[in-house]
Formats: sequence, structure tokens, C-alpha cells
Amino acid sequence: MQKYLKGIILCLVISIVSWLLGKQFPIVGGAVIAIIMGMIITLFYHNEETNTGINFTSKYILQLAVVLLGFGMNLGVIVHTGVESLPIIICTISTSLIIAAILAKAMHIPTRIATLVGVGSSICGGSAIAATAPVIDADDNEVAQAISIIFFFNVLAALFFPMLGKFIGMSTTSGHAFGLFAGTAVNDTSSVTATASTWDSMWHLGTSTLDHAVTVKLTRTLAIIPITLVLALMQMKKNKNKGQFSLKQAFPTFILYFILAAIISTIALHFGVGSSLFAFLKELSKFFIVMAMAAIGLKSNIIQLIKTGGKPILLGACCWAGITVVSLTLQHLLAIW
Repeated sequence: MQKYLKGIILCLVISIVSWLLGKQFPIVGGAVIAIIMGMIITLFYHNEETNTGINFTSKYILQLAVVLLGFGMNLGVIVHTGVESLPIIICTISTSLIIAAILAKAMHIPTRIATLVGVGSSICGGSAIAATAPVIDADDNEVAQAISIIFFFNVLAALFFPMLGKFIGMSTTSGHAFGLFAGTAVNDTSSVTATASTWDSMWHLGTSTLDHAVTVKLTRTLAIIPITLVLALMQMKKNKNKGQFSLKQAFPTFILYFILAAIISTIALHFGVGSSLFAFLKELSKFFIVMAMAAIGLKSNIIQLIKTGGKPILLGACCWAGITVVSLTLQHLLAIW
């Protein structure tokens, strides 16, 4: 536990400051403030002893935050949300993968980095990259390059998507439309939660947007399984060997706990337990999200991003723009906003 303590305390201090500032400046929100603070601090302060705790916070505290969101959520609503968002999810994933494949050939970008950026953009950022990398035999530099690119556009999404949502006239009295947009158009779970939390803060919607966005995002995350399986089969055929593939690695276990939390709350609500019982857990979840954002900011490497070169960044930008346009267009055609 000692090896985790310094990193966790650093993230906790940043998150407390960010949480308080987020209350004063709701249009920005604590999650975005935590990311920015973490990015700035890591430029001037780096201590190897904090790395283990920072990594723990960015991964497990975030997963715990998502699991806690499950409490107070109705499973029927989750199923409905998943069905409603499925056509948009399929189209956005397809768009990103097609763009990545076309531009990889047109711009002579290495296939593995293009695959990682395409999968990371379309499914769930770092988790999808981590699951895909061993399947396609990507090396550490390619993984770092892809994650840096994905993170850059995650931060842009968290900063600018709430302003875009307001500009195009999304409802400010309900988190439904923007939650669906955030859940389908933002890459990583961390940035989905940051973006949705910002919209909730801007319009005083509690966790309405966040609940919807996370549910959509978790539905989208399930695509890790078929895509990594297909990539594994392609790689096996290419290398003429089976290699190693772990379904457990490909499937984020915390999704099961999220669903379990939702089942517990659904049963409790069915038997007349008041939703106020889960209010504290949901507020704790929002704080843990801010804490995880601080850790992710501390893990960012702006210098590494610059070193990646222009072509992979342009590829990431095209995937990001394509997903955004497709998500908004389909929502508009389906009269969701």
C-alpha cells in the first residue's frame, strides 16, 4: 500500500482543489479542471515514486466511479438506452475504422499505429488500445503514440463539445441528447465522463447527462470483443500462428460490476426503496471521476505527442471529426435533438 500512497495523495489533492473550483465555475466543471491541472503539474514535477499511485487512480478509481454510477440506475432504462444508441454506435465505429484504413494507405502510415488509433477512436480509447496492441503485436512506442493522440482529442472533446452542444441547440433541460452525443462521439470513458459532467454542471442537471452518457459508452465498449477477435484472426492468418489472445483482457470486467450495481438498485427501487438512498454513492462517483481525471492529466505526455509527427495526429483528427459528424447527423435524422 505504501507504494501507492504518494501518487494517490497527489491525485486527491488535485481533485479536491478541482472539485471546489468546479463548484465555482460549473461551465468548466471539476473534471476538466483536474485534467488541465494534472497536465500542467506534470510538466514541472515528476517523481517516480508517485507513478504507481497515479496509475492505480487513473485505472481503478475511474472504474470504481463507473461502478458506483450503476447504483440508482434502472436496468430497464439501461437496456432501452443501449438499443436506442446501437445504430449510432455501429455507424460511428465503422466510420472510424474505415477512415483509419483508407488514410493509412493514402498517407503511408504504419498499419499497426493506424489500427490502434482507429480502434481507440471508435471504441474506448486507452482500453481498446491496450486490448488490441497484443493482438496485432504493436510495440510500446506505437501504443504510447496512439494513446497520446487519443488523449489529445479526448481533452479537446471535454473542452469544446459542451460549447458545441449549446451552439447547435441541444436541449439544456435534459441530458438525453448530449449524453448520447458524448457517449458515441468521445473516445475514452474518462473523457466521456468529463464531457458529460461538464454539461450537467453547466445546466444543473445533477447526473442526468452523465448517467446516459456512461450507459451509452459502456454499450459501445462491448465492441472490443468482436473487433479484437476479428483482428486476432487476421493476425493469426497473417503470421500463420495462433499467438496469444485473452478474452478477459479484451472485456473490461468493471462493466459486469456496473450492471450488478444497476440490478441491485433496480430491485431496490422496485420494492419501494427511495432513490435518495443512492444519492451519496452517485456524488462520491462524481468526485472519484474528478480524481481519475487528475491522474490522467498527470500521465499525459505533451512532448511525446509532439514527437509522434503530423501524419498520425492528422489521422486521429480525421477519425475524431468523422465520428462527431456521423453521431450528430444520425441523432438529427432520428429526431433525438
